[in-house]
Amino acid sequence: MKTLVLSSTILASAAFAALPAIAQEASETEDLRLESITVVDSGSQVNLTEPYAGGQVARGGRNGLLGNLDFLDSPFSGTAYTEELISNQQADSVGAALQNDPVVRVAKGFGNFQEVYVVRGFPVYSDDITYNGIYGILPRQFVAAELVERVEVFRGANAFLNGAAPGGSGVGGAFNLVPKRAPEDDFNRATVGFENSGQLYGALDIARRSGADDEFGWRFNAVRRNGETSIEGQDRELNVLAFGSDYAGDRFRASFDIGYQDNQLDAPRPQVTPSGGVPDAPDASTNYAQPWTYSSEEQLFGVVRGEYDLTDNVTVWAAAGARNGEEANVLANPTATPTGATTAYRFDNTREDDVLSGDIGLRADFATGSIDHRLVVSGSAVSLESRNAYAFSSFFTPFASDLNQPVSVAPPAADFFVGGDLSSPLKTEETQNSSLAIADMMSFLDGQLLVTIGARQQWIETTSFDYNSGAELSSYDDSALTPTFGVVYQPTENVSVYGNYTEGLQPGAIAPATSGGVAILNAGEVLDPFRSEQLEIGVKYDSGNFAATFAGFNLSKPNAIVENQIYSASGEQQVNGFEASVFGEPRDGLRLIGGLTWLDAELAETQSDLNEGNTPIGIPEWQANANLEWDVPAVENLSLDGRIVFTGEQYIDEANTTEIDSWTRLDIGARYIMAVQDNDVTLRARIENLTDESYWASTGGFPGANYLVQGGPRTFIVSASVDF
Repeated sequence: MKTLVLSSTILASAAFAALPAIAQEASETEDLRLESITVVDSGSQVNLTEPYAGGQVARGGRNGLLGNLDFLDSPFSGTAYTEELISNQQADSVGAALQNDPVVRVAKGFGNFQEVYVVRGFPVYSDDITYNGIYGILPRQFVAAELVERVEVFRGANAFLNGAAPGGSGVGGAFNLVPKRAPEDDFNRATVGFENSGQLYGALDIARRSGADDEFGWRFNAVRRNGETSIEGQDRELNVLAFGSDYAGDRFRASFDIGYQDNQLDAPRPQVTPSGGVPDAPDASTNYAQPWTYSSEEQLFGVVRGEYDLTDNVTVWAAAGARNGEEANVLANPTATPTGATTAYRFDNTREDDVLSGDIGLRADFATGSIDHRLVVSGSAVSLESRNAYAFSSFFTPFASDLNQPVSVAPPAADFFVGGDLSSPLKTEETQNSSLAIADMMSFLDGQLLVTIGARQQWIETTSFDYNSGAELSSYDDSALTPTFGVVYQPTENVSVYGNYTEGLQPGAIAPATSGGVAILNAGEVLDPFRSEQLEIGVKYDSGNFAATFAGFNLSKPNAIVENQIYSASGEQQVNGFEASVFGEPRDGLRLIGGLTWLDAELAETQSDLNEGNTPIGIPEWQANANLEWDVPAVENLSLDGRIVFTGEQYIDEANTTEIDSWTRLDIGARYIMAVQDNDVTLRARIENLTDESYWASTGGFPGANYLVQGGPRTFIVSASVDF
């Protein structure tokens, strides 16, 4: 595994060192850069698919080792959202951008403020998002939207395509973030903005291309947010720096990206654990955090990727990435009765991560008789070492407060239930995943029928260590083969019918120290890896300026629960569902993204039939999105947009006795472009949660947990960008 990572690093670094020589090669293929972004033929591991009509989504995205595929050619389901959509909506994070997706819902992590994305009823932790195809590189809790060119959503089990996710999630889907790239035209862009109640925003974005054919490019981004958010008393300070470079040659294509993110939250509004029923959600702007709580995260990360065409039909690639991260939190997440009365403890924790990740591969196109083949061979590896420590205040003397009338208390001493040294945590977790994969994408009937078969052999090593002594507690070391089969039939040029069988594989979950404020007796125990299976069929339609997709699927995964203070596997979680989505620009100046998701989830084969047939925590039956953007004909350069997000009821317990209400949120926005002294100035204004609804947006997000996360209040966001 270490050899594989080292090989990836050496190959990618050598490729960059060879840039000057490769740049002198004679062109044997047409120029691949279009109007604003570098694009490439199917299968590229570096460049991107072109934007779809309207510019809000792309024609396709990364399909793991298969590279970038047009959505009609892929036997899987997914959507790639563009920087244009993200910036026009003034999204501040990946989670904000994903509010447009009808299949994805955004929750929070266990005990902290990590963004968690729920796809097809299963969570994807931010640990398990890939950055330019590489696992483990991105900041864990929050990723600033200004870092990304594309947010690529892959729906469904994906262990074959990407390998097992190191954080142990990703059953229902996967996400890949593409770093920003320099477009065809150079630009300098400065942006200033404001969010109520008093948060200021500033950003600088600079891009250049150079070389005889503009083959060299670089892009620099700097971001700062500081001040009180729309939640009372909650302050945020965010600093982001990112530099990316790329090379778009005839045979050699490469990118190099490095980023730094420092995200600080003071008095962040916490999650709430219900007790005896669900309390009414307080006023949307109320903050029931203790003023001495905070969340702090600082991350340095980078990835390099390159591919080279050995011949017209054979391409090799290599990539490597690394991350060093530090986190510290002082939390007091309350438990609330139906009246809103709360009790809470102080919980301190620190975490430090070191991650190395890489992949290498080869793609070869050839024919056997009338059958065209694309053979792909790939190896990947991820190595994670995590150091953790925690401390609680006394469980016997909780402090009281209220969700509706919060009471500030002096911080109690965190000296009751202690694990490790907060100032110098020991290694508590080590994960090493490595794999080898092979796939054959076959084309029949002059490309009308596409069949993909493949398999990935994976080796998973997970070890947990004692917080106080560093002694090994539990470990797992085994291997598994995850196959896949996909088929695409195109009866016409603009219709695809597809189906797939694929599997998911997650490293064994590690029993947490606590759950719902209760100590877990087998903390640190590593469960066996979870293996899931998926069957999916669907149809896709493309008119050229308007597209629609429909998918039906069955997905199952072993389930983890907390019972009698023991964290263990219990049966499996089964989800049947269908998804329908639309996107594009059906009429000039009218752009849309929307869709509907139905999920039928249940617990099956549970221990002693416990909650057999019940719906798992936090999975709504229905969810829907509709996003419209309209260029006003009567006012040149004025665009208006509106978005509706609906999420159905969600059970807060596996006994299915209590649920949180469904909720609907309305967002609106406007954008106007004008010229000021020969410079383009773009003015943007947005109101999120226009009706100021107070609601519980999600429950759970971690196996066996049922904490509640409140939706944000009415939020006004304005900004002005000038190109100079």
